[in-house]
Amino acid sequence: MVQKAFTILFFVSLSFCLHAQTKSPEVFLGYKLGERFTPHYRIVDYFEHVAANNSNVVLQYYGHTNEMRPLLVVFVSAQNNINQLEQIRVDNLRRAGFEEGSPETNIPITWLSYNVHGNEAVSSEATMKTLWSLVDPAKTENKGWLEKNLVVIDPCINPDGRDRYAMWYNQKMNIQLQPDFQSIEHQEPWPGGRANHYLFDLNRDWAWQTQVESQQRMVLYQNWMPQIHLDFHEQGINSPYYFAPAAVPLHEQLSDFQLEFQNIFGRNTAHYFDENNWFYFTKEVFDLLYPSYGDTYPLYNGAIGMTIEQGGSGAAGIGVHTAEGDTLTLEDRINHHHTTAMSAIEITAKNADRLLSEYTAYFKNNRENPRGKYKSFVIKGDNPPARIDNLLALLDKNRISYKQSGRSVKLEGFNYQHGREVSFALSKEDIIISTAQPKSVLTQVLFEPSPHLQDSLTYDITSWALPYAYGLEAYALEEKLVGNRPYPQLDFEENNVDNAVLAYIAPWNDVKHAAFLAGLLQEGIRVRYAEYAFEVGGQSYPAGSLIITRGGNEYLDHFHERVVDLANDFELNLGKAKTGFVDKGKDFGSSYVRTIMPPSVAVFSGEGTSSLNFGEVWHFFEQELAYPISVLDVREVSQLDLSRYDVIIMPSGRYTWKDEERQKVDNWVKDGGKLIAIEGALDLFVNKEGFYLSTYTHEKDKPDEISLDLEEETESLIAPYQERERMAISDNALGAVFEVEMDSTYALGFGTSGKYYTLKNNSERYGYLNNGVNAGVIKNTEQYRTGFIGYKVKQRMEQSIVFGVESRGSGEVIYMVDNPLFRSFWENGKLIMSNAIFLVGQ
Repeated sequence: MVQKAFTILFFVSLSFCLHAQTKSPEVFLGYKLGERFTPHYRIVDYFEHVAANNSNVVLQYYGHTNEMRPLLVVFVSAQNNINQLEQIRVDNLRRAGFEEGSPETNIPITWLSYNVHGNEAVSSEATMKTLWSLVDPAKTENKGWLEKNLVVIDPCINPDGRDRYAMWYNQKMNIQLQPDFQSIEHQEPWPGGRANHYLFDLNRDWAWQTQVESQQRMVLYQNWMPQIHLDFHEQGINSPYYFAPAAVPLHEQLSDFQLEFQNIFGRNTAHYFDENNWFYFTKEVFDLLYPSYGDTYPLYNGAIGMTIEQGGSGAAGIGVHTAEGDTLTLEDRINHHHTTAMSAIEITAKNADRLLSEYTAYFKNNRENPRGKYKSFVIKGDNPPARIDNLLALLDKNRISYKQSGRSVKLEGFNYQHGREVSFALSKEDIIISTAQPKSVLTQVLFEPSPHLQDSLTYDITSWALPYAYGLEAYALEEKLVGNRPYPQLDFEENNVDNAVLAYIAPWNDVKHAAFLAGLLQEGIRVRYAEYAFEVGGQSYPAGSLIITRGGNEYLDHFHERVVDLANDFELNLGKAKTGFVDKGKDFGSSYVRTIMPPSVAVFSGEGTSSLNFGEVWHFFEQELAYPISVLDVREVSQLDLSRYDVIIMPSGRYTWKDEERQKVDNWVKDGGKLIAIEGALDLFVNKEGFYLSTYTHEKDKPDEISLDLEEETESLIAPYQERERMAISDNALGAVFEVEMDSTYALGFGTSGKYYTLKNNSERYGYLNNGVNAGVIKNTEQYRTGFIGYKVKQRMEQSIVFGVESRGSGEVIYMVDNPLFRSFWENGKLIMSNAIFLVGQ
């Protein structure tokens, strides 16, 4: 189960130690900052030391990582502000409309976040210099800034990734500075330290909060809601320093002041960099669109969010030669980040009054006069309950409010499923999410059917609309709509043991049901699923429904109690049947009611595989299914005993197996194995002899290269050099959503009701399988819904597969053209993966 966020553990502000001398980082650590990388526990020690010896510094632990490293922040301000810390917090929430009453204080909050990417490790080193600068008695100019500023420093968002990098580097580094890029200390091995324990990019997780670090941090963040947020990073070694203002596209919901203040901050920071002859750039590369970054998420929550990028990252170590022949040192990088942090603290203090007044106006407009085309969103109440619960849980995490309709009326709105304006009936049970609320902008951004792109050259995906991600029937309305009653948080009515029951029946349309199945299988309980819809006891059940019968489970003690207790743990209402003779469909003894054999599952990892996609699979099994999975090194395939596994998952990547290694895997499939290949892993099979996966179904479907638009081709060749990057994206897909027609009569499509919304992040296309099951297809471009896709790619998507299954001997290869587990927030893809693991091929 997902680890619950820790609440506040304790504050450290020990007045009895104030007589002690606060030590500089160099004195405390025993070496000068920049000479090596500091282990996380020593950074924690230093922050505790400073807090213990300065009454105007308060340390708060807010949780732990998967590897049990602590997460913490410090609050630093003038003593009179620290004395009323709670009042400042409450007043800030009052300005935003989350608390009643008028503010009594006028102190803005500057929040500095470091090391979200673990191998961008200069960040946490710089925090110690910045913290020392704020308490150093010699730095008198800084004290004035703290009078009108509450500074929050999170020294390391990703301790697990940072220590993975720092420990490796400290083992490999040379005592003498070795800036030769080819030296081993500059060649970080797979998977690198960038991601967290489960190899998730935490800088893409702010809104989704799938990871325990994000979940705990966002509880703290939502309790403070700062005015300024800086997110410190590193980029390639040959890139100079980057700071705001940001590049286009800039989301249209950003306020004029938010953009103006980025410029104010940028010019102030440029002044210090110019004084030191340091190179930098602004307004390039790092745009403000995707909502789950450390700059955009704060922006969509009323703050001035800014990304900061220092050249270096994991390849730089403590010193490396750049392309120009200069030596970029860790000390240089620390000084740059420190200067930027101090610039932010200074500019906040100098603009304190305006920051607070603009912040107050921002949230007042949110509540009273929301911007944007759509003023309300409707989630139909007859959607699968588990999917609704999942969505509402995400809204709760983000403090987005919602209500139940409470009335019935005819309305018009944009239908996400059909991709157009339609008339629909609002029912009493439907959920209404009004944009007239403090989180108005965030609400609109997360639900907008199609984000406006000022420029299609963007840093990340261009679509994330929650109704697509969760597979829900929903509508976007231009009119204001308000629910009449709170959404009922009904107490779960527990299932009761009934020894007369012949079979318990569980639903199958959400990952929650897959987790329940995983629990049953690990309890040794035999489970079946229905290949056809059926009716029994006056109730109707769709194909895919789980059937847990007394027959076949006679060997179990307390069968009824074990099934019922597990269902109650998952809060699942079970159907009950007292006979196996169904009214419609196939009887429980039919061969079309398949037994689910508990699969032994493995996943490939290591050099050549996508660490992110591997992490998504690993996290899915451990944290969502709670089902065991073996992790195999892809380089050792020739030495592995594959017969131990029923299912092997191939994450996206570049597999460089030799012919005999490929043949070994193929033989395993033919002997009854099930191979699930995701995205880039399909390259191993496409257009290969013996496999039916091909770029085009028939040779005649392949475009004749001679018949290409020669005028267009020539135009691209002679286009101005600076325009070529923009023209090249016509061959890309950046998070485009397509409606996929699923074969709901086949196991891979069970629970989908015939539709799935795929997030396409690659331009690959594959024709229908000539010999296999085309389980999920795109028949025409009318199935495109939103997100950027180049016109050349879009045309190619016609008559292509998204999911296909090819039988080989006694086994199957399952092709997943698009990643169904993308960043773990694409919820409706988890059911497809569960079908592939547990149901296909049984």
